[in-house]
Amino acid sequence: MTLTINAAFDSGNIELRGQSRDEVRLAIRPDTASAFLQWFHFRLDGVRERAVQVIIENASETTYPNGWEDYDVATTDDLGSWYRTPASYIDGKLSWTAPAGAHSLWFAYFAPYSIERHDRLMARVAGEDGVELERLATTADGHSVDCLHLEGPHTGERDAGSRRQVWAIARQHPGESMAEWWMEGWLERLLDTEDATSRALRSMADIHVVPNMNPDGTARGHLRTNTCGSNLNREWAEPSIEKSPEVYHVRRRMHDTGVDLALDVHGDEALPYNFIAGTEGVPGWNQTRDAELIAFKHTLAALNPDFQTRRGYPRNRPGNANLAFASNYLAETFGCLAMTLEMPFKDTADTPRPAVGWSPERSARLGRSFVDAVYLALTDRLLPPPH
Repeated sequence: MTLTINAAFDSGNIELRGQSRDEVRLAIRPDTASAFLQWFHFRLDGVRERAVQVIIENASETTYPNGWEDYDVATTDDLGSWYRTPASYIDGKLSWTAPAGAHSLWFAYFAPYSIERHDRLMARVAGEDGVELERLATTADGHSVDCLHLEGPHTGERDAGSRRQVWAIARQHPGESMAEWWMEGWLERLLDTEDATSRALRSMADIHVVPNMNPDGTARGHLRTNTCGSNLNREWAEPSIEKSPEVYHVRRRMHDTGVDLALDVHGDEALPYNFIAGTEGVPGWNQTRDAELIAFKHTLAALNPDFQTRRGYPRNRPGNANLAFASNYLAETFGCLAMTLEMPFKDTADTPRPAVGWSPERSARLGRSFVDAVYLALTDRLLPPPH
């Protein structure tokens, strides 16, 4: 059978450079209006009777070439369950063997979270009691930036203004699809009426959730930018309706509600760990805020062994924070605990599962664990770090 490559679908990204009977040579296409490139997602047909060598020839030209070290390719043959195909990065090329057996195989940098799945999630969650779906912005490509507002019982305490305001956003960088899988777990746990912690958290806090900040980039198969070529996580100091309407309107809504705790969910191409990047470099940082951040991280590590505190980005030097980053802007503007969660594209080095690597299911379970950590933070019950 003839080998064919197709990426003409939601989040598809690949270009065919050449092929023979048993080999396809490919290249990743850069984001529109920018030089970022790393995300790929495509379908390979015609592999039922023979194995095929797949080669991404421009892997060394990608934004994070060190991300290919120890990386295995997300793979599915049924668009349901994703597993990992072993890959190698040699002489600047990423290659792997597509095994014989299935007529079609889909490969991606990470298991995609499609616009269609996002819409189904919004429809399902918006139908729950105490949930309001708000369209915060319309993107350049006409997509909706959706925000879910989860409220608890309307009580006198709420009217007194003592309810806390929690915001969680994801996929400022659209290629970091694990962030929306995280959101699915976070939302499903929050909506579980049999879960005592979820009920308690929603009784004291209004929770605002933007599962996909960058639907244009998602649909276009981008790594980091929107249609205009803007990296949204560099737009928070001075967003514009023209270049970054997604940030402009989400930020405006945050100012309407206030922010007591904020989570910005991402993925990291190179590091095989789940970790939190803090906001230690903002001008208003102090020892009390530092202790709260450290306690949150150690509490989360105790709740979920897939999270760890030993490795991550270096701490920001005092006064050195870039306020164009979402977490830094929110921490300084609202004086709140604001954090950036990073998850791996690879497997976790400390808790590996080679067959699936870091996966949609593990991302969602980490999202569920955050319900406990946020509840403990808002009730001043975070665990102190070990001595």
